[in-house]
Amino acid sequence: MESVVNKAALTAAYAGKKVLITGHTGFKGTWLSLWLKELGAQVKGYALAPEKEQCIFNVTQPLAAGESIIADIRNRTVLTGEIAAFQPEYIFHLAAQPLVRRSYDIPAETFEVNVTGTANLLEALQKVNGKCTVLVITTDKVYENKEQDILYTEEDALGGYDPYSASKACTELVVASFRNSFFNTASYPGHQKALASVRAGNVIGGGDFSKDRIIPDIVAALKKQEAILVRNPAAVRPWQHVLEPLGGYLLLASKLHRDLRYSGAYNFGPEPADHLTVKELAEQAIAAWGSGSWEDGSNPQAVHEAHLLQLNIGKAKQQLNWHPRLTAAEAVKWTIDWYRQPDENAASFTLNQINRYMTL
Repeated sequence: MESVVNKAALTAAYAGKKVLITGHTGFKGTWLSLWLKELGAQVKGYALAPEKEQCIFNVTQPLAAGESIIADIRNRTVLTGEIAAFQPEYIFHLAAQPLVRRSYDIPAETFEVNVTGTANLLEALQKVNGKCTVLVITTDKVYENKEQDILYTEEDALGGYDPYSASKACTELVVASFRNSFFNTASYPGHQKALASVRAGNVIGGGDFSKDRIIPDIVAALKKQEAILVRNPAAVRPWQHVLEPLGGYLLLASKLHRDLRYSGAYNFGPEPADHLTVKELAEQAIAAWGSGSWEDGSNPQAVHEAHLLQLNIGKAKQQLNWHPRLTAAEAVKWTIDWYRQPDENAASFTLNQINRYMTL
């Protein structure tokens, strides 16, 4: 089957278009910015400065393009002014507090950033005079997780045990509220705004250096020739390479820009066979690296994290003709290959992987 996430189709959709990305300094935001730049889009980013010097945003700066606004998504005045000045045709909203374990330390701030920040963005959308398509990126963790062997669909109940998951479920409600109240599809000819939310599984890929993330922990241990400490080795997650959901986002937004039938929520994740345990992920990373070992680093006193989470991606496959292109083993290898690169090659290698993905 020919991929619909190919360079010719995506270039036709985005070349010359004004695209705003919130959270462009983050892991997924940087990959998306570079991809859109490669497609010929006019990109403007809005985000906080990176927390660490070592991050994909900094190492890919030689290839960065467009305007970068360093500001807080909670600053409604600044955000509204930047959106009004840019008049984007597409918005990808990725700015967030994205870490489960950190949300236990800063619960109120997590809700402020993820929920109020999204409301600020959608209120500011009213300052865009013409046609604009918006994708709000949430998470696979928005569902009321029953810790059972089921694949969650977009129609399942929202919930959230931890503050991060709950804040993202609330974000989904914010999107639905603004769609109903201000950007209703029935009155589209008047406002010309189309909204969708996207829920991706656990994303891996080169350039993630965040604290308490499995791949950065694995790579750090492998480089030091130390055993990888694996939290919750039996926990199952829908692992996928970062380019998989980003390709889905680009495809969905391009379709929604032309057809309101695509307004709504979509899951993007791997095939069921590629839902792996944390232990299996570590073992595949060791195999891709060529050496290493792991040991159980579980802490019985640690904060709660889900042990079983799986996504049903049938809607994206049927309605968008989107399909995962990489197996779990391939996703891990692409990720490990990135971390093997010297810093001076990171930017070009990132673009090479983007272009390679579009040929699959």
